[in-house]
Amino acid sequence: MYFLAIESSCDETAAAVFTEQLSILSNVVASQTDLHARFGGVVPEVAARAHLQRLLPVIDEALEQADVKLAQIGCVAVHNSPGLVGALLVGVSCAKMLALALNVPLINVNHIEAHIYACRLAASKDIFPCVGLVVSGGHTNLFHCRTPLEFELLGATIDDAAGEAFDKVASILGLGFPGGPAVEREAAVGNPLAIRFPRSFLHDERLDFSFSGLKTAVLYAVRGKDLSRTSAALEPNRRADIAASFQQAVVDVLVAKSRQALLRTDLGRLAVGGGVAANQCLRAALEKMVAVEKAELFIPPFKLCTDNAAMAAMAVEKWRLKQWAPPDLDAVPAYNP
Repeated sequence: MYFLAIESSCDETAAAVFTEQLSILSNVVASQTDLHARFGGVVPEVAARAHLQRLLPVIDEALEQADVKLAQIGCVAVHNSPGLVGALLVGVSCAKMLALALNVPLINVNHIEAHIYACRLAASKDIFPCVGLVVSGGHTNLFHCRTPLEFELLGATIDDAAGEAFDKVASILGLGFPGGPAVEREAAVGNPLAIRFPRSFLHDERLDFSFSGLKTAVLYAVRGKDLSRTSAALEPNRRADIAASFQQAVVDVLVAKSRQALLRTDLGRLAVGGGVAANQCLRAALEKMVAVEKAELFIPPFKLCTDNAAMAAMAVEKWRLKQWAPPDLDAVPAYNP
């Protein structure tokens, strides 16, 4: 039984082929970073047009790498929510067309929840129930994951997502796009204790996040209270210290809230997904925390942290329960837990 999955929720055009045994036969991703870099962020219209141009060649490559013919596909899966509506529509429209042409089931997958399922793929064993933390460019959410398909939202960001904050701080510091890797590289030579940036909700009982104030604090540290300075005037050491201190503030909050969620749910497993989960500082801090709490940590390798279609293997769980998507499946840009 072969599944074909499609991902087009933001700025990565991706397709994957996998089996009902969760064996990933191919996972092809066409990045759009070069298209959006000059804008300092993802432009929705540019992303949608690029998906239109790249999706069919990416699907062809995924089938070729898997050594599977299109006629052998027994189910088509697609991320239909959340994301940029124009980008999502490209993937959803293609998936519906393929499922209809092949006369096979169509299954919709929630992109955010699939980031947690990527941990299941990497672990090659059942990891549920667990606490799930999704940290990406558009989302920072904590879940009580009771089963692979039952997610209870415990907390979320009330403003900027962690990845969005990284992108904006990279722009403030003149480090380019994408911001996550750029800030991490700069932070590697800085002092994370140089500046005590704010850590919103750090000691609150609520499991929500807020990174807008942190971003503003970085802006003032770079440009001054009157915003008269530019990033070009920063000394290299100062730039590195700001990057390191900002990164440490984000990591401290993410780790503290993950710990709170583990204690509140009395669960012994933490699964972390999303592009920010590739950050080595965050990974190291989470490893220390779970060691103290005597919990298990599941974080997928980098290729399964960033947006990809393989994590849509969550569709296998729905397929086993015959939870097919309707033929009029639509793109849903907002996350509706």
